[in-house]
Amino acid sequence: MARPGRPAMPKPKLHPLVDSFLDMLTTERGAAMNTRQAYWRDLADFSLYLRDKGKKEIVDASVEEIKGYLKDLGDKIHTKGQNKSQIATRTVARRLSALRQFYRYLVSESIRKDDPTSAIESPKQARTLPKTLSESEVSSLIKAAAISGGADSTRLVCLLEMLYATGLRVSELVGLPLSAISDDRQFLMVAGKGGRERMVPLSEPAQKALSKYVDLRAQFISTEDKGSQGQWLFPSRTSESGHLTRQRFAQLLKDLADTAGIESTRVSPHILRHAFATHLLSNGADLRSVQKMLGHADIATTQIYTHIVGDKSKKTVEEKHPLAKKAV
Repeated sequence: MARPGRPAMPKPKLHPLVDSFLDMLTTERGAAMNTRQAYWRDLADFSLYLRDKGKKEIVDASVEEIKGYLKDLGDKIHTKGQNKSQIATRTVARRLSALRQFYRYLVSESIRKDDPTSAIESPKQARTLPKTLSESEVSSLIKAAAISGGADSTRLVCLLEMLYATGLRVSELVGLPLSAISDDRQFLMVAGKGGRERMVPLSEPAQKALSKYVDLRAQFISTEDKGSQGQWLFPSRTSESGHLTRQRFAQLLKDLADTAGIESTRVSPHILRHAFATHLLSNGADLRSVQKMLGHADIATTQIYTHIVGDKSKKTVEEKHPLAKKAV
């Protein structure tokens, strides 16, 4: 979506096989719309690079052309500022991953005999631990959200309590249909990545916040609505989707962070998801249970949180344990 006052940029026309690949991701692999759009952006960027260089279409690209593109991409990110090496590595790795999937699709459909990405190694990435918040900081955010007491405040408290109680992805949270809530309001039925459904319990504070919000939810639905807004748990009168957007929720969190006295760069829906997982594990939750609630297909993805808990425990021992203190 274009920024207010700016015309929408025309979408470049890509090779028809790009659309075929994206359709396959959606129909056969159950990829979400956000995933499809991310793949489209990555493939469009390489397609435009080839066109600017006066070279062939993406379907016929060579190993050398892909290597040249990835090098050019990394160099551009480096020149935009200091300490960009980590960002460049992640971006290059993601673009290469998208290209790998595309060319493997072409080989599987007998459109190409070779996969030009098979000879290219992914850049090595340093392990980065997810950013998170302390339990007291999460409490501060929820208290700050409740200050005004109006309908917007009640909705924001509900969003925070539900996100912290469930660890949902932001797209899952804002896109919850009203039907996702169980009759007793103790569980949510969530449709996650790849169409995988999971049942997630709600904490008592989340249940109470949800009950308060549902009582005034109608205030967020326009009187002319024909059902596009009313089907969602968090409807919106202004968004095309009919529900609160993830961008709007992220902005609300940034504003809330300032009110709570927390650096706004440290607060986002995804960081609250990290806090959910980290705090559960810190308090003795089973890793497999956390995996199921987060909706991770692979437990290795969930294991990254054990490193945060481990570092926290190590720091606590170093600072608090009497035998760890250095003699003065």
